[in-house]
Amino acid sequence: MKPKVTVIGAGNVGATTALMLSQAGIADVVLYDIAEGVPQGKALDITEATPLSGRSVSCRGTNSYDLTAGSDIIVITAGFPRKPGMSRDDLLHANTRVIREVVTCTAGLSPECIYIVVTNPMDVMTHIAWEACGFDYRRVLGMGGILDSARFRTFISMELGVSPADVNGMVLGGHGDLMVPLPNFTTVNGIPIAKLLSASRTSALIERTRNGGAEIVSLLKTGSAYYAPAASTVQMARAILLDEKRILPCAAYLTGEYGIQGVFVGVPVLLGRGGAEKILELPLTQDETTAFAASVEAVRAMLDTIQR
Repeated sequence: MKPKVTVIGAGNVGATTALMLSQAGIADVVLYDIAEGVPQGKALDITEATPLSGRSVSCRGTNSYDLTAGSDIIVITAGFPRKPGMSRDDLLHANTRVIREVVTCTAGLSPECIYIVVTNPMDVMTHIAWEACGFDYRRVLGMGGILDSARFRTFISMELGVSPADVNGMVLGGHGDLMVPLPNFTTVNGIPIAKLLSASRTSALIERTRNGGAEIVSLLKTGSAYYAPAASTVQMARAILLDEKRILPCAAYLTGEYGIQGVFVGVPVLLGRGGAEKILELPLTQDETTAFAASVEAVRAMLDTIQR
């Protein structure tokens, strides 16, 4: 029997994730949304594309959680975008309610699943999902670090005129303005970027990475990024379903690593069939340690807002 991945939310990120999963052929897909007809229509469209990709997987749309039963992975993309007049706290509380409802309705139907949370603010929503499901923390992960790292790698490749496939980079911390790109652990086919870029250009690319999502929003005028977020999510799903043991930056629960405890935040994770099977601790500089601590505190502050 094929693995099963449920994607909650049939908006741009969710539908694109379902499409990419189907094209990868690694699992049957269920696309859930509360909007009647929307997940069914998008799932049918994706299914009609499978003969063209040569994949033998199914994609079904639904407005009922029942069809999600027995999922190996549940990806949560559902949530509200920030609207004019809505404060960050308003958005935080609104999406907290969404995540709690989704997890409450799906955890019992798929008691062995692994959750991948995409909804923003991602690190905090991952924490909420974990509290709502009561699963081992290793089976709840947030997508963010892979996306941030992909943006960092992309900007470096554009700057140097090299293939992005040859650029390896790492970004730690919360998925937000205080993320911590690590140039010391970033290379181009093994060559440290310090040998290829000046410190000022590296700093400029770090700043662009931190504003990567906002840059796309400003260009689109309405809406936000979804191709790269979906591709990042599929990379996580593949690593889990195929037990690839990939080392990827994801939001994972810290139990003392990096001197941090009790919070989900982006760190290098060994991803396999058990979820976050191991967290790798990198030797950070003092500046990086300080920046990472500030990023963690920003996540904690949002958690405190919810719990007040």
